[in-house]
Amino acid sequence: MDWVTDPLRYEFMRLALVSGALVGVLCPVVGALLIVQRMALISNVVAHSVLPGLVIAYAVRWPLLIGALVSGLLSTTVIAWVRSHSRIKADAIMALVLSSFFALGVVCITLFRTRLNLEALLFGDILSVTPTDLWQVGAIVAIVVLAVRSFYKELLFFTFDRGGAEAAGLPVHHIDLGLTVATTLAIVASLKTVGVILVVAMVVGPAITAYLWVRELHTMLMLGAALGILESLLGIYASFYLDLPSGAAISLTIFAIFGLSFAVSPTQGGLQRWLKRS
Repeated sequence: MDWVTDPLRYEFMRLALVSGALVGVLCPVVGALLIVQRMALISNVVAHSVLPGLVIAYAVRWPLLIGALVSGLLSTTVIAWVRSHSRIKADAIMALVLSSFFALGVVCITLFRTRLNLEALLFGDILSVTPTDLWQVGAIVAIVVLAVRSFYKELLFFTFDRGGAEAAGLPVHHIDLGLTVATTLAIVASLKTVGVILVVAMVVGPAITAYLWVRELHTMLMLGAALGILESLLGIYASFYLDLPSGAAISLTIFAIFGLSFAVSPTQGGLQRWLKRS
């Protein structure tokens, strides 16, 4: 078991593992709610849209969380406004907003000439996690998980019958806003772990893997969180021993476990279908 305990001698590895576990819980919980609503693409949009907010907040010395939150909410507001005032489909406007906000972020980096580490921001740098970062991520995890637990019944109704939820008097617009805020917070919390580009794998991957094994939303949330922790830890260990970028190692681990689950899942697996046809 030396291969498990040896990395724990280093403080940066201990911080990285704790951060990875926290993000592994947070992202799949948010991702599961998006997937069952067929809105997984919104996580990709928000992930790229936070870049200009991060750059501007860094330049004016504001908390990065505020800049990212404002930028993420602005992007989803633009999407919602265009959808409600035109015949344009959601996926089309999402694609345009994603590329436009990301381009704006690149322009802001040039204009403000910030010393923000763009490579670490895009691809993650989990080994630079500090105790302060851990407290911030822990607080975000606690807030999001507590909110999901407290309003689970309303989220369940909204997720599977939006029209019925609105007719029953539930504040569907506020729920939409809450999911957007939770998605943005999850992405901001994951920046140092996997970065802007690869965070979508963390949000979507464990959740869709859990979707292959379970049918109910609450079990999907719990299994997704468990898988997120496992995949984060395995990816961090792989990056340590193989000298790989942590974000890429975690993302590849997520895909490998998804591929294995897709092959052997008893209800939706490709291997099971092949055996039935045979």
